[in-house]
Amino acid sequence: MSAALVLRTLQRLENGRLEVALPGGERRDFGASDGARADLEVRSRAAFSRILRAGDIGFAEGYLEAEWTTSDLPRLLTLLAANREPLERPIYGGFLGRLANRLLHLARANTRAGSRRNIAAHYDLGNDFYALWLDPTMTYSSALYAGNAARTLEEAQRAKLARALERLQLAPGARLLEIGCGWGSFAELAAANGHHVTGLTLSAEQLAYARKRLGAAAAIELRDYRDERGRYDAVVSVEMIEAVGERWWPAYFAKIAEALPAGGRALVQAIVIRDELFPRYRTGTDFIQKYIFPGGMLPSPARFELEAAAAGLRVAEAHRFGPDYAHTLAEWRRRFLARWEDVRALGFDERFRRLWEFYLAYCEAGFATGSTDVVQYLLVKR
Repeated sequence: MSAALVLRTLQRLENGRLEVALPGGERRDFGASDGARADLEVRSRAAFSRILRAGDIGFAEGYLEAEWTTSDLPRLLTLLAANREPLERPIYGGFLGRLANRLLHLARANTRAGSRRNIAAHYDLGNDFYALWLDPTMTYSSALYAGNAARTLEEAQRAKLARALERLQLAPGARLLEIGCGWGSFAELAAANGHHVTGLTLSAEQLAYARKRLGAAAAIELRDYRDERGRYDAVVSVEMIEAVGERWWPAYFAKIAEALPAGGRALVQAIVIRDELFPRYRTGTDFIQKYIFPGGMLPSPARFELEAAAAGLRVAEAHRFGPDYAHTLAEWRRRFLARWEDVRALGFDERFRRLWEFYLAYCEAGFATGSTDVVQYLLVKR
């Protein structure tokens, strides 16, 4: 029954063509004869039950359990993302599955204690793990290729960091707060340009790495942004808002405004979800929230600007570069898989490999289809 329902839904495919191989050898084709093509090999009919019960989360879990496979995971996920509307029902899953996953998401709320747990769940997998496949700058956010596909990942990451610093237009010796400093790549650049940087993180692993990297060149603190009391000339926050949680967006923007003087600038790089997708997204739970970034939520562009304005921050500039994130994710996935044996040696198993491969391909598909975007927002305090 579950297989029949899912296959019937696939008959609604409008963009591209999907070739499905079923257990037992039967093959079915869905969609248009032209356009992008992808394939799906179902190895266990349990995959269909998972999809009906939990939608896209169930589909992902089927991959984690090796119930289905494909020759090109990003291509498959991109094709499915391009058919979001006709596949809406199976994407969101059944009521009980949605409810269970929603309750789990709500239980991971970003209170001060919850934020530390949620950050540790992802970023404290170990510095050795991330060093295997990130570029030498240890930057874990979208790179900036700016139409130059020949750039290496490291060159593109340095270009992103340089643009963020340049847009702040800091005077020599400026005091700069970085909310969510990661492993210290931006703080390193800002300090090298003569600025006084305070970086905040909730990850013990990142704290140790960044302090060793920067020494006395910057002050790196294990501190929740809500507990920061300093005053600064400028603020930067690169892909940290996604971990804040909707309930605390007002506090996040208020803290940025509080740290700035009148006319002060903040550079916030944010992953955003398309405005028309946001209402349903905000009341549900997706694969990323359940397995990768517990407690997280993406704002929409409209909601971002609304929250910023409520805190007295004007959006002076919005630089969008979503296709560059698709490129970045493809490069991360390539590097991760190329170093898999070294990752395995750190104690991670095959299920972890499939989880991370799916995560990186899933996000790549979102940016490739425009469901998500990445924006460098320049904010000015009124």
